[in-house]
Formats: sequence, structure tokens, C-alpha cells
Amino acid sequence: MKLLRSAGRLVLALIVFAALAQSAAKAQAPGTIRNGAFVWDGERWLPVEQPPPPPPPPPQPTFGASIDLGGIDITVNDAPPPLPVYEQPPCPEPNLIWTPGYWHHGLFGFYWVPGAWVPAPYIGALWTPGYWGFAGGSYGFHSGYWGPHIGFYGGVNYGGGYMGIGFAGGTWNGGVFAYNTAVVHVNRTVVTNVYVNTTIVEQTTIVNNTHVSFNGGPNGVQHQPTPEEQVAAHETHTAPTSFQIQHRTAAAADKSNFASNNGGHPTNLATAKPLAAETHAPPAGFKPPPARPAAELAKVQAPPSTVAAAKAATAKTATAAASAPKQQAKAPAPPAAGPKSMPKPEAAPEPKVAPPPPAKATMPPPAKAGPKPEAMTPPKAAPKPEAPPPPKAAPKVEPKAPPAPAAKTPPKPAPKITKPPAKDEKEKPKE
Repeated sequence: MKLLRSAGRLVLALIVFAALAQSAAKAQAPGTIRNGAFVWDGERWLPVEQPPPPPPPPPQPTFGASIDLGGIDITVNDAPPPLPVYEQPPCPEPNLIWTPGYWHHGLFGFYWVPGAWVPAPYIGALWTPGYWGFAGGSYGFHSGYWGPHIGFYGGVNYGGGYMGIGFAGGTWNGGVFAYNTAVVHVNRTVVTNVYVNTTIVEQTTIVNNTHVSFNGGPNGVQHQPTPEEQVAAHETHTAPTSFQIQHRTAAAADKSNFASNNGGHPTNLATAKPLAAETHAPPAGFKPPPARPAAELAKVQAPPSTVAAAKAATAKTATAAASAPKQQAKAPAPPAAGPKSMPKPEAAPEPKVAPPPPAKATMPPPAKAGPKPEAMTPPKAAPKPEAPPPPKAAPKVEPKAPPAPAAKTPPKPAPKITKPPAKDEKEKPKE
């Protein structure tokens, strides 16, 4: 009975609570918002329709900023060192793609990843190198990738066919890769699919005399992506193979590759042994270009937009580099001590010139004894025209008679011509 009574009281309390809640709800003014998510319409709570988020502000143009057409692996505040100049090892096997060396960044700063020959992950795949780009006051590394076409790599002239725009070192010719030996080294005894095309090399080259290794900024490569590079950026890409990642990890483990240890001049610049192969599926619907005669490949030219972009980037990069030496000239102020030390060797010859005058000065001592004979020789001083001959005779007498007479003859031309003749005459009577 007690349970029934307690249950009845509980039900009654619930009914009273519900009635009070309903009356409170009815007293709620229509349109009242609760917790920002529901609104009261006079009878019930309805979810509030949230307004769409405001569109992001348009990107503000930044002078010298690089264009981000790929992922950024890492961002740092310091610029990477200039690219070292080295010779590409010859391609040892067919169908290998050259991946140029580059600067990466780790816990101890920038380190060099040597260039290497890598088997393509699928027939027709091309490698777009990674690059450093300046934007927003920092430098970001845009990772490289495999794809049907060469994308944007900042206009950085890595050499070995990557002259700044596209790839001039070769092309897929059907199911094999043909190498342009005008710019790529190959082992001719093993690799026979070759041709020579210097025109496309010149058309795609962005001249970079300072070997700067980043795009954008006041002193970087001033190149914006061409229409072809923008199209390639939106294609299906394949990430670096696991062997490429291992290659980079091994470079980071070698302390000699760090710029802090080698001063920006690594010794292991490239590896001749190719990396292991790793196969990936090509993008859906992709087919490698058909085979063409080598003579036709030798005549291929870059699109007009690429030629114009290379020339414009070369001019802008040279203009940007013109300001770099001025800034660097201030920093090398300490080395200026070198030029100061250079005048010292120049001062050395001065003492050599100085000795002749002292030699003349040393002779005057005997001249002190000279005045005595001068008193005896005034009458004999008449032969003044004989002054020129005595100097000639003096050298003859010096080898024969090194004694005092030879030493006395040179000082007299110093005091004046009158004295040498007088002494010559004295010597004659002594003979």
C-alpha cells in the first residue's frame, strides 16, 4: 500500500511539473531564442537556421611572393643556401629519371639531399622537383611529386634538364624514355635512346647567376607559373617513392651534409647508383605519348608562353640580384680587413727602393776624408769634362781593385761631378 501511495504521489508530482512547464512555455514570448540554437514560436522550440560563414577575404598580393601550387612540408625563417654547382653522373640504365639535389631542413638546419637517378613509378611519369618559396616573411618547402607533366618548381635552375621551366632533359617516347644529351649525361654503351636538342634547353632556361635556391622575395627567382604549369599542378600526382624518402632520411643522418658543417658546400652532391624501383598505378585514363623519330624530337620547341616567361624571369631575377650584392657588401665588412693587409706586400717593395738612397748616404763618410785631398787638388780640378768617363771606369776598377779606390769613386758623383775627376787623377799617380 505504501508503494502504491508513493507511486501515485510521484505521478501526481510529474503531472504538476509538466503543467507548470507547459504554462511557462506558453508564457514565453514568441521569437525568443534559447541557447542560440532554438527559437520559441509560441507553441514549441524550433532549431535556428545558422547563417552561412562569411567568405574568406581575397588574398592580398605580396611583392615577390611565391605561388603555392602544392603542399608545404616545412616553414622556416631563414633562406636556404645557394645551390652548389656539380656535374651530373651519367645515367647508368634506361628509363631512369633524374631527380636533382636540393636543400631540405631538419633539427640542425639546412642539409643537402644528393641528386639521384630514380626509376619512374609508372611508364610516362615525370618528376617535378621540390622548391623553397618565400611568402609572408618566411620560407616554405613545397614537396616534389610524380605526374604526367612537369609542374611548377619555382623557376629554380637545378641543372640536369631542369632549367627553370619544364624539363629539357628528355621525354617519354612511347614506352621508353629518350634522353636529350645536349644537357643530360648518359652511359652511351647502355642507354641508346638519345637525341640532341639545344633549342629547347635555351628556351626553358632561367639564368640564375647567383644560384639562388628559392622563389619569390626580394632576392629570389622572380617567376610566376605559366599556363602549362598551372594545368600540371591540378593533375593527379604520385608522392615520392619510399626509396626517395629513405634517401632523404639518410642524407639527414650524415652530418657532413649540413650547411652548418660544410659552409654551404657539401661534398656528397650526387649519387651515381640509382635508387630502387617502386611501381605505382598511373592516373586513370593516362597514356604515355606515342613514339616519334629521334630527328623529330630534336626539333621540338617550347610553347611561346614558356619562352616569354623564361626571358621575363631571367630579367626580373637579374634585377632582384642586383640589390643582393649591395646588402652582402655590408655584411662582408670584416673581410675588408683582407684588402687592408694587401697593401703590406706593396710596402715591401718600397724598402727595396729605399736601399739605393741609403747606399748613397753610406758613402758620404768616406767623403769626409775627401775634403783633405780636395785642398791639394783644386788646381787639378780643371778637367771637368772628364766627369762622364770616370763612372764608366769606376765599374772596371771595382772588379779589379775592390779596395778603397773603388769605394771612393762612386761617392764623388753624389757630391758633384768635380770630385770624381780629382780622385781619378790621384789614382793615376798611385799607379
